[in-house]
Amino acid sequence: MITSKCRVCRRAAEKLFLKEEKCYTPKCPLTRKSYPPGVKKSGVGKRSRRSKSEYGFQLTEKQKLKFLYILRERQFKNYIKEALKGKSTDIISRLAEILELRLDNVVYRLGLVKSRSIARQIVNHGHIAVNGKKIDIPSYRLKVGDRIAIRPESVAKKVFQNTDIFLKKYQPPVWLEMDKSKKEGHVVGKPQAQDIEVKTNLNAIIEFYSR
Repeated sequence: MITSKCRVCRRAAEKLFLKEEKCYTPKCPLTRKSYPPGVKKSGVGKRSRRSKSEYGFQLTEKQKLKFLYILRERQFKNYIKEALKGKSTDIISRLAEILELRLDNVVYRLGLVKSRSIARQIVNHGHIAVNGKKIDIPSYRLKVGDRIAIRPESVAKKVFQNTDIFLKKYQPPVWLEMDKSKKEGHVVGKPQAQDIEVKTNLNAIIEFYSR
């Protein structure tokens, strides 16, 4: 079944890992249908994607990153404004830090769950602790040295029943460390632009909002 989340990936022409296990299997609609949603058969096959204007390219990159982190336009725009403050040479790095250090994103990147949408839900439901304290704000900004763990009273929840199996083969990004036996992670460094899971032109996104 092709859901609205799958259509988002097809429009972006790239996997944004919005559908948990399905994204990692041959059943992924983007794997089977690499053309945009709504395109019909024509002659020998599917129509190729049209070339885009500079504005169209910037818009696509912006939408791709916004959907990747499941953000509303106002929130995403505020993050851009925050990144634009300070030295111009640091804009891209600041934006990467702002997005990647969200608590819901870190929970996902540690491998505790298989999608950012589930990560957001479990944070909202109070299943995650930061430095031993319950935090139920998905946008909570982490910093180097913070410790992230499933709260003891939540470990047995159904959403975590396959976490041990998934973690055996999962490797978090270099700026995170994960104690797989304790299901506890640490922020050990600052994420860089290249650490963003999906290849995105951050400069194009900055230019889009600088018009």
